[in-house]
Amino acid sequence: MKILTVIGARPQFIKAAVVSRAFVEHRPDVREVLVHTGQHYDANMSNVFFDELNIPHPDYNLGIGGGTHGQNTGRMIEKLEELMLSEKPDWVLVYGDTDSTLAGALAAAKLHIPVAHVEAGLRSHNRRMPEEINRVLTDHVSTLLFAPTETALQNLRTEGIADAKVQVVGDVMYDAALYYKGRARKPEWFDALNIALNEFVLCTIHRAENTDDPVRMRGIFDGLERAGLPVILPLHPRTRNKLQQMNLEPPTNIHVVEPVGYLEMVWLEANCKLVATDSGGVQKEAYFHQKPCVTLRDETEWVELVEGGFNMLVGADAYKINSAINKNIKLDFLSLLYGDGQSSRSITATLKKPNAEL
Repeated sequence: MKILTVIGARPQFIKAAVVSRAFVEHRPDVREVLVHTGQHYDANMSNVFFDELNIPHPDYNLGIGGGTHGQNTGRMIEKLEELMLSEKPDWVLVYGDTDSTLAGALAAAKLHIPVAHVEAGLRSHNRRMPEEINRVLTDHVSTLLFAPTETALQNLRTEGIADAKVQVVGDVMYDAALYYKGRARKPEWFDALNIALNEFVLCTIHRAENTDDPVRMRGIFDGLERAGLPVILPLHPRTRNKLQQMNLEPPTNIHVVEPVGYLEMVWLEANCKLVATDSGGVQKEAYFHQKPCVTLRDETEWVELVEGGFNMLVGADAYKINSAINKNIKLDFLSLLYGDGQSSRSITATLKKPNAEL
């Protein structure tokens, strides 16, 4: 069986790492062709992850990135269609909710190649988010939908997707958290900051709804400043450019650093006091490392984290950000919201079944 996997952004590298490892356990019955669209084309946001996560470098790198959503998606579909016609895979596997996800799913569906979507059924119910459009469309053209939670399953049922197409497998990010926890690496620059362990906020900001809005960015920075704790902010290149265009400087308690590798990110998550982020994946990683999360968005796909009190939605409101960071709460991290850490093996076993059994 040949599986063509399409990835293009940092979270997908991490998810692909654990699933690809499960595929290797089934060689030669399972052969994976790894395609990197190039959506994240900066070396610090791409190549380093293949190296440190021990993922084979892609069989193909399409080098597509830097354009608008429409430009990128269209170019990806064209190139992916050519590859699929050449490689003739039995399955096309896509992850998450990026332009690469949608391009892979559409190219495969139009060629009548079965599509499997990992992380299916997530909904923020905000159609202004490009990610929401990508995930909804991908789910509706997929043959198999690997949902991480029962909430995701219910979302798919609401949209009329048959249960027979859906399998709740848990979250592959939990597989990754368990595997890489012992391999975490302290950033070389950390000691020079003179910040105590478990006494700093780890912050990530990259979504356009924040980075493209000066009012929201000022609100976020104001809230982080008021909280009074040191903040470590690995800054996405796009965010850095936006801040320069806005002539907006982070407050002095925010330590801006270059983007970090995944193993360094794991270390920072494990050793911070709490996480403040607009990233979907980092919200879950905070939970995996038993840290409270302050989400710099107005809604989230990971509603079970909010319902359990692990995650506090604050948007870009400075008062709410400050209050959430300084809220002294005790959380029960013993519940298993995202499976047992064997999601990648469940996915592999399902894909190996003859189509007639699905």
